Amino acid sequence: MTQSTPTVPYSLTRVGVIMTPEEGNDHEAEGVLNPATGRDPDGVLYLLPRLVATGNVSRVGLARVVIEDGVPVSVQREGIVLAPDRGWERGLTNAGVEDPRVTFVAALGLHVMTYVAYGPLGPKTAIATSTDLRQWTRLGPVHFAYDDALDTDLNLFPNKDTLFFSEPVPGPGGEPCFAALHRPMWDLGWIRDGEGTHLPAGVTDDRPGIWISYVPVAEVEADPTALVRWRGHKLIAMSEFPFEELKIGGGPPPLRVPEGWLLIHHGVTGALDAATDQQQRVNYAAGAMLLSAEDPSVVVARTAEPLMAPETEDERSGIVPNVVFPTAIEEIDGQHFVFYGMADSKIGVARLDRTP
Repeated sequence: MTQSTPTVPYSLTRVGVIMTPEEGNDHEAEGVLNPATGRDPDGVLYLLPRLVATGNVSRVGLARVVIEDGVPVSVQREGIVLAPDRGWERGLTNAGVEDPRVTFVAALGLHVMTYVAYGPLGPKTAIATSTDLRQWTRLGPVHFAYDDALDTDLNLFPNKDTLFFSEPVPGPGGEPCFAALHRPMWDLGWIRDGEGTHLPAGVTDDRPGIWISYVPVAEVEADPTALVRWRGHKLIAMSEFPFEELKIGGGPPPLRVPEGWLLIHHGVTGALDAATDQQQRVNYAAGAMLLSAEDPSVVVARTAEPLMAPETEDERSGIVPNVVFPTAIEEIDGQHFVFYGMADSKIGVARLDRTP
């Protein structure tokens, strides 16, 4: 990847704030943020926000999106659909089901949710499925097949920012596969003191980047729980530009566009420390990549500058200041909108447009 890489012909324009913490609601005492979205069997659009209670315990809620003149303007809450009530979603001093992304996979007739289970060994990717957005069936944590060429076991590492493609794509051997993007983190020192950083073979940069893994369609059709058994792991993108100097991660599930797959991602600058204020000196901005339709492990275009960076008061001031964190894309009356977390406190919406 070089500075001459083609850019991405899309832009983001702020529309407004769609959800703020509800006064007196203990489940939202530390913010509403980083939502998934989906449409129920009747076509009604819903937000599935991360709700953070006192003590940094996260749940996934459900809220109907209120649309006026083709624009999402607010929500009507309908309760909680996922809580950290499994042992592997809870640690001794932590718990949470965090940052859901939901993809409707038409080939399966299912909404597939990836989320972060904040359990005994830190954040791990997990999957649940639903037909109606209300009742979710846990398939459990993701299991990464061992690949000797990587000289490591991806199951050892914390993992976040996981999202499925909406339709089958060609796998490493050409067979139709369901594919997911994810972001392993290589520093195990915070789980086991002194363990330090372990990098896969061929990886020389210890910053978190975006990886892709696959599941053959035939295996999932035979057994839906195969969705958690991933293989063919490959690094596809690392930090390249100043606005993503610290790390990058996937945002909403990739959107199929004429140019390929549009991936809105976040880029982070600043510093992460071991101290309790580790998230107070960072800046999260939104960028974009285009992935090849023929091989989504190939980045064919990329933004050298962010599409959107923290500028408004809601984005610059909150639980974690200076955060724009996109997590969902939906089409409303022919127009696409991106839903994003604002300073880990509120939820905003921006219009996605194709530029000339």
